[in-house]
Amino acid sequence: MKDGIKKVVLAYSGGLDTSIILRWIIEEYGAEVVTYTADVGQGDEVEEAREKAIATGAVEAITEDLTREFVADFVFPAVRSSALYEGYYLMGTSLARPVISKGLVRVAEETGADAIAHGATGKGNDQVRFELSAYALKPDIKVVAPWREWDMKGRADLVAYAQRFGIPVPTTPSMPYSMDANILHISYEGGVLEDPWASPPPGMFRMTTDPKDAPDDAEVITVGFREGTPVSVDGVELGPVELLTLLNQIGGRHGVGRIDIVENRFVGMKSRGVYETPGGTILYHAHRAVESLTLDREVAHLRDELSNRYAEMVYNGFWYSPEREALQAFMDDIQTRVNGEARLRLYKGQVVVEGRRSQSHDLYDEATVTFEADDVYNQADADGFIHLQSLRLRTFAEKRMGEGE
Repeated sequence: MKDGIKKVVLAYSGGLDTSIILRWIIEEYGAEVVTYTADVGQGDEVEEAREKAIATGAVEAITEDLTREFVADFVFPAVRSSALYEGYYLMGTSLARPVISKGLVRVAEETGADAIAHGATGKGNDQVRFELSAYALKPDIKVVAPWREWDMKGRADLVAYAQRFGIPVPTTPSMPYSMDANILHISYEGGVLEDPWASPPPGMFRMTTDPKDAPDDAEVITVGFREGTPVSVDGVELGPVELLTLLNQIGGRHGVGRIDIVENRFVGMKSRGVYETPGGTILYHAHRAVESLTLDREVAHLRDELSNRYAEMVYNGFWYSPEREALQAFMDDIQTRVNGEARLRLYKGQVVVEGRRSQSHDLYDEATVTFEADDVYNQADADGFIHLQSLRLRTFAEKRMGEGE
């Protein structure tokens, strides 16, 4: 019995890594293993994982549908916060890890486990996200991280271990990259994608049509928001999962939401990631369009400054931190005015905002901004405004000239 650990709850996908980890924990720790497979919208593989876990030696295999909780309590708060990591990434993986960790810790408590385990490597962000979340939810939890403990280095070692213990290894050729899917996105990294100059392999993308093969006719949709939360598509109110699923289908059909970036991992290295996030991309643009009518200028600018910090917190694994929760309270408070609709045109990978309206909190005043005659704005007032704004510039210029610059 290693480290006094008798039972471990393993975050389990059913893939090669976690299947070997399941057996490795049994062999190395002499512990019972309960597998936990959280469904966050990844598809049919959940039931397959449960069956494989039992066959590989788990004393219990638990699956749980967290899709609605993931969308309503993790994705939509990020939408309300207009969060993008490093200007591109909508953080589909980053947002999924804390909801999975929450379920993992809950199952550990329910089953009387001493520790949790995950299959994240010692180079990646996910080890940080899983463990920071776990410690924030249960400070005394123990964590088993095999990739930081064992002497296996790569796929060949894993396959040899699998053969030694009779663990099934896929017979189909492996993909030349790794993939992680949920209802918000699919991420691709590693393998052939480790060369930042190499193009993604043909046929790699699963959620989106190649933009060049997308329909030749644009599609126009309307997305509605209530207090910053998406609630409708084309006037039809939908639940969180149904709404995101529909936008994934529409956006995917038009090739919307593909990005290819080199991002800065929290552990210090740069990593190339390719992502497709069709529904999330539509929501991002629609939300900002409604905000452009309903948020005060200084509030909107302050929010944009803080959105970068918010995205860093989420990306780095600090979802359950006091700073993220405090920032979320600010984000949600200012969203009480964000009510309205955005009309968007989708065409061959592009999302173009064509209109926006708000019946209740519209700060746009046509009478003020018109180029025609009006009784609202005295244009002569701008003279004093500009004169005062230029005071520091004129003072600085005079001093500089006096010093001979």
